[in-house]
Amino acid sequence: MSVQTTLCYIDNGDAYLMLHRVKKENDVNEGKWIGIGGKFEPDESPVECMMREVNEETGLEPREWQYRGIVTFVSARWVTEYMHLFTITGWSGTVRSCNEGILEWVPKDELLDLPHWKGDEIFLNLISAPETPFFSLKLVYDEDDTLVDARLDGSPVDLKDWNWA
Repeated sequence: MSVQTTLCYIDNGDAYLMLHRVKKENDVNEGKWIGIGGKFEPDESPVECMMREVNEETGLEPREWQYRGIVTFVSARWVTEYMHLFTITGWSGTVRSCNEGILEWVPKDELLDLPHWKGDEIFLNLISAPETPFFSLKLVYDEDDTLVDARLDGSPVDLKDWNWA
């Protein structure tokens, strides 16, 4: 069994609009800071899901975006997730409150000071450069939610040497 989701990083140049997941019960992301997104509805494309989720969670309407990659999450505790990753650099509307957590513009250089999934560091590094080609990233977590393996476009990522750029 698996689930398809989207995750979007809304970029104002110096910061991303982040969601601190503190309101939803039984949340795999509880307490963590993540981008904006959610699960596909029946028959949705990745772009349709991204557009709907961004509007539902933030009140914004994406106008300029880039489909950056697919991240496969494999976990000993959670269902496998295929996450379609986007960056958004243009939008209309005003940010409103979200029923899943607290929305906040977080400076990019402060992201890793906040609670997050360890594997997020890899794809946040990849999306920090707009010219990064479309990628496939596989992240494997053990039963304690520790990142134990990562593969970028099929090649192993050395987790001991991984540094945020």
